Amino acid sequence: MTDWQNALDNALQAAARHEFSVIPLSLTKLPALKSPHDKGHGCKGECGQLGHGIHDASSDPDRIRGMFEAARHATGYGIACGRPPHFLIGLDLDRDQGKDVDGVWELRRLCAREGIAVPRTVIIRTPRGGYHAWWTGPADVKVPNRAGQLAPGIDVRGAGGYLVGPGSRGVRGLYALASDPDDVTVRPIPEQLLQLMTADKGSPRRSASAPVRTWAMSGGRSLVGLVRCVLEAPQGQRNNRLFWAACKAFEHAAAGRLDADQAEDALMQAAAEVGLPDKEAEATLKSARGDVLGAAR
Repeated sequence: MTDWQNALDNALQAAARHEFSVIPLSLTKLPALKSPHDKGHGCKGECGQLGHGIHDASSDPDRIRGMFEAARHATGYGIACGRPPHFLIGLDLDRDQGKDVDGVWELRRLCAREGIAVPRTVIIRTPRGGYHAWWTGPADVKVPNRAGQLAPGIDVRGAGGYLVGPGSRGVRGLYALASDPDDVTVRPIPEQLLQLMTADKGSPRRSASAPVRTWAMSGGRSLVGLVRCVLEAPQGQRNNRLFWAACKAFEHAAAGRLDADQAEDALMQAAAEVGLPDKEAEATLKSARGDVLGAAR
């Protein structure tokens, strides 16, 4: 069986069994149909022609066959996010040892920090060793497409985006179902995780005036004081305060008075409380930890 036939069969199956809306994809994972318009057009399919990317997506078998017939070079298919009846939401968890990125670990860390219990759902293994996690969302919430906002190595696929379907072939290989093949049920997204996905970019997730919580208290007076130092940081000094507090925390850890990971988690949450973006706070903590603990990290 050719890659084209395999992609078509899988796309038709996804539409018939799960009511997913699909489009053909090329080997580069981009929509396989060329746009009929000049660059900069605003048409989203109103012209009636094919070639409008995710706007072409359909669950109608005749339309799917028509799209694939027009794209005989297609080797995969994309599943539209944000469409009824599932309002699909995806997390792309990248794993790249060369860039020291592990989206799976970052998601576990994020969920542990936020107290989120992540349920079982459909998981797709990517050719590079990463994973796509699929959830259903509420009909009245629009989830934006974002790269790296939740954490390094984690991209959000929401309204206007698509997920590469299992059985698709890309340049690096096949996308395959990694979860239970006998339970292909896309489950509802946890409410807390949905809130993180839809939060305004750069906005604090918690009030900057929030009290020092039990996650800091459990680390003793020294950690409470360092967390408070970050929470009380004035605008323009938040990152400097975080670096100073982190260095002090890791010095305590090196002396055996604090747990380094517990201190890092507490300071990470304090940074979030005062509105520091996750990426910036993580870089600052990593730098402080490397300066103080070095290879002992």
